[in-house]
Amino acid sequence: MLKRIAITGPESTGKSWLAAGLAARYREFRVTEQARDYLNQLGRSYDFNDILEIGRLQYREEERLAALAGEWLFCDTDFLVLRIWSLVKYGRSHPWIDTMVAQHTYHHYLLCKPDLPWEDDPLREHPHLREQLFGMYLHELDERGLPYSVVSGYGDARLMRAVNAINHAGTDRTA
Repeated sequence: MLKRIAITGPESTGKSWLAAGLAARYREFRVTEQARDYLNQLGRSYDFNDILEIGRLQYREEERLAALAGEWLFCDTDFLVLRIWSLVKYGRSHPWIDTMVAQHTYHHYLLCKPDLPWEDDPLREHPHLREQLFGMYLHELDERGLPYSVVSGYGDARLMRAVNAINHAGTDRTA
């Protein structure tokens, strides 16, 4: 049975790096963050409906790769990211995204702690809100009773903490 791992958390917390590292270590597929390509090609400022479109693209890519994956599928972002992004930016989330958060759950969530230095990027918006956003993720995961581990540390230590969390999924919430 395929085990999907969601790598989630605030901006600039190493989600993409961690997804790539885990996919390489387990020799499995990773679903890349669809928002980056979408926003880079948009040619205008994004709006509320664009987050919905990004969610649909993310879902299609995840399902495409799930059909090819072996035991694991590493997802660089999830619907929780889209929900929190939309809540912070627009004060609301699209009902489809909310449904996906509730129904399209993962074997385990790796919540990336904002303990890495901020890396400036034109697509990133909230360097000063990372701790607050991290709290929102913790609240959502706890409130929904979703299985997660907090991943912290730098470089290979961060990767190995994530590997340990995956290998012991359901027994610990801190990595």
